[in-house]
Amino acid sequence: MNALRRAAVLIGVVLIPLTVNAGAPPDARVDYSADSTMETEGGMTMQSRLYHTANKERMEMGGSDGMTMIIRKDKKVMWQLMGDMYMEMPLDASNASGMDAFDIVEQVEVGQETINGIKTTKSKIVAVKKDGSGKFGGFFWTTKDGITVKMDMLSKEGDKKMRVTSELTNLKIEKQDPALFEIPAGYTKNDMGAMMGMGGMPNMDEMKKSTRPRGKQPRESQSGESLGEQIPDVNKMIKGLFGK
Repeated sequence: MNALRRAAVLIGVVLIPLTVNAGAPPDARVDYSADSTMETEGGMTMQSRLYHTANKERMEMGGSDGMTMIIRKDKKVMWQLMGDMYMEMPLDASNASGMDAFDIVEQVEVGQETINGIKTTKSKIVAVKKDGSGKFGGFFWTTKDGITVKMDMLSKEGDKKMRVTSELTNLKIEKQDPALFEIPAGYTKNDMGAMMGMGGMPNMDEMKKSTRPRGKQPRESQSGESLGEQIPDVNKMIKGLFGK
């Protein structure tokens, strides 16, 4: 479960603020799909599949057995899908410690580069927290249509530093199916307060309860571990999520 929690931290700290805010990097002006690889200097790699249309984003992690996040800027909500359930979170709350807490002090274009065969403009950004407690900076590479093909960011808060890079491959600019950005039929809504634990991380105990068939008690596996203590197909999800 530690791997899943680290993934949630990366998503909350890096992906959501940069996706929700138009300040940096710019929002794409065309529909597209792509594979995304995110890496940290600590050696962790997170893989996902991205879909984008106007004011809507979909991120699939871990394949069909993993977790999906749908960001709806038009509705100001974010949906997190896992198994046959979903949580709904307001974007303003999920982004409270994101870009809204920073002032951008520098943002300039520094040149043209080709990334994975795609022509891009490389830009530099530097931002500091409004309360002076931290800052981040780095570079991002965008296409003429505003697609961020690559990012290389370093953040610092106190003595803690985190470097994160991300890059898109298999980029296809094409119309996306509107159904990708909706909650599938038959999914059950779970209360965010119960499902989210300390620091906004998923409460795994509550998630396990929600995925357990109603009226059934947990059985014991051969190793003595309660099957109710497992998330369905969690091993497949983790392998897909971190590319291992």
